[in-house]
Formats: sequence, C-alpha cells, structure tokens
Amino acid sequence: MGDAQRLSPDEQIRSAKEAFENGRDLTVAVEEEFAILDPETLGLVNRFEELEAAARGSDLEEHLVGELIASEIEVRTGRCETFAEAAALMGERRRQLLELAARFDVALCAAGTHPWSPWQEQRIIDTPHYRRNDEVLRYVVWRNNSFGLHVHVGIRGADRAIAVTSGLRAFLPHLLAYSGSSPFVEGVYTHLHSARTQIFTRMFPRCGVPDAFADWDEYERYVRFLYDTGSITEHTQLWWSVRPHLAFPTVEIRICDGQPELGEAQALAALMFGLTARIARALDEGEPLPDHPHRLIEENFWRAIRHGLSGELIDLDSGEVRPARAELERLLEWVLPVAEELGVAPFLTVPAITPSERQMARHEAGESMEAVYAQEVLEPARLVTPK
Repeated sequence: MGDAQRLSPDEQIRSAKEAFENGRDLTVAVEEEFAILDPETLGLVNRFEELEAAARGSDLEEHLVGELIASEIEVRTGRCETFAEAAALMGERRRQLLELAARFDVALCAAGTHPWSPWQEQRIIDTPHYRRNDEVLRYVVWRNNSFGLHVHVGIRGADRAIAVTSGLRAFLPHLLAYSGSSPFVEGVYTHLHSARTQIFTRMFPRCGVPDAFADWDEYERYVRFLYDTGSITEHTQLWWSVRPHLAFPTVEIRICDGQPELGEAQALAALMFGLTARIARALDEGEPLPDHPHRLIEENFWRAIRHGLSGELIDLDSGEVRPARAELERLLEWVLPVAEELGVAPFLTVPAITPSERQMARHEAGESMEAVYAQEVLEPARLVTPK
C-alpha cells in the first residue's frame, strides 16, 4: 500500500485499472482488528508501538499493522489462493498475536467497540496517514474507536470489479446483521447490535452504502473529481462499506464488526468471500442481480444496526418483511453451489446466536457490561474452530 500512496492520483488510477485487468480472480485476504487491553481492568491501553517493535524480525512482522489508535492492533492473513488457507491463517495470526500480547502483559478483544474506555484517552498513532486523517476529520476520527473485520477478494477486470462492488450493495445489511458484536459503548447499553457501525458510517464522509457505478470509467470520473476538488488526498479516504481497492486488485468488504471467537470470524469471512464469488458468477453468466436505490438499502442497513439477526429485513424485490435469519438462510442457499465449488461450504452457517445477541442476553440477565465483555476477551483455548 505504501507504493500506491506515493503515486500521483493519475498514476494511481492508471495503475489500479491495469492491476485489475491483469489480476488474479478470487484470491482472498482477511484483516482483523483487536482492542489492546489492560489484563486486570480490561480498559484500553495505548501499547501498539511496543507490540509493533517487538514483532520486528518475526514471522508476524509483515502481517501486523497499526489502525488509527495506539490501543488497537490489526493482523492480516496476507493474500491466499483458497479460503481454507485464509481460515487456517486467521487462527495462526490470532495465536501469534496472543503470544506477542502475553510477552507485554496485555489482553486482546475483537468485539466491535470497547464498552467503556473513553475515546478522549486514546492516542492516535504517529504515522503520516493517520496524521492526515486527524487533520482532515478532527472530532470525527477521534470518536472512531472501533474494531472490524475486513475481507479482500481478488476480482479480475476493472469493469467487473465495479459490477461486483455494486452487486454487493444490497447484501451489506445481511452481512452487518450477521456480524453485530457491539451493543455497548461509552458506558452505555445502546440496544444497537452494531454501535460501531452507527459511530463509523454515520460520522465519516464517503462512508456506508456507496452509489452503484455503471463501469470503471464512471467510478474513475468520481475519484478524479474528489482529487481535483481537494475532497480527498489519498484513495483510502473513500471509507465505503464495500469498495474497489486502488492499491490491490480486490473488492474490499468493510461493513462487519469484529468477531470475538475464531469460529465466528471464519464463518463470517467465509460468507463474505462466498457471496462475492457468487455475485461474480452471476455477472459472468448474465444472471440478474438486485439493483436497488440507496434509500431502500438504507432501510435494511438501519434494521441491521438496530436489531441484527434478531430483527427483520425487507425483501427489496417484493416489499415483504421477513425475519432476518430467514433472509440469511435464503442468501446462503443462493451462495451454496459456488461455495461448494470453492471449498467454502464447510465454514458457512446461520449462527444460533451472534456476538451481540450473546452479550445482550447476558446483560439483560443481570450481568454488568464489564462481566459480559470479560467473557469476549481472546484466550488461547478459544483458538479452536468448532467442529
């Protein structure tokens, strides 16, 4: 990504289009963000730089990066040729990160928000990228103490990447409802299944559900407009919940909350990858895809934020309102044939309970948010994928 940031906008856009035209189809990479915690209080602690320095020279070094605040750390699988490889590396990266954290007496958690640590006490890491974002966004970026799971899927063809991105728009609420893990923030039980999404997508510019673009040329004109008007200074300032990435020939899905359990993270990433592959197959075979206006997708987006899989989603083709789990089951049925071809099917599941549902149930049964959060903290015993 560093090389892409050093290119001029013209060079970057030309390079990105060429990379997509010559890219590898259906590679996959997963990125997971973790809170860095005091092991006794479980409050956020600003220890990223120490962990980063200690990882230098190790197998983890090239897969560990900073993410905005010094109380957050991100690990990446790197590009994988199959989802099974990515799933295995997700477990390995968590294990490596836990071993590193143990050396510095810190704990880790991948829930979408921290329940009580004040954003005012979190320090932004000192990199050119995050200094720029701090200068541009100020309060907006200060408030964004959140932890997500992102999946990159390789897509060959610039126009095809735009079409896949547009095809994913209608399904972003389904992925968000599946992933909800952040009902607590700033000491408040929000009753939202994804307070992270409300904080991030409702505050950041160029965020949430993007417009649909007809092809690469239309997308390129928009990106050039943003650069030409000084609206952005680097391509990562398009913070949409799904986007074609200009540093890698991938479509990146960014809508999901982090997942406390490894099995939950693998199952969610499998759905994100399988769905993207299914949409690419539909485009290749001329199968119609949903093409709904932003205002309708936003209705489901809010339902996913507020109620997760416990609520209902709208079938935007018929207008029928259905249980969110039933809509997810229908989606999995549609994805399954391609998922079986790609070896993803064993990871796909409709969860009996999501992280947000689990946390809400415990809290409503009388547990404090501190006690609830403590049960979500990453431990070595939880680095086993359920059979």
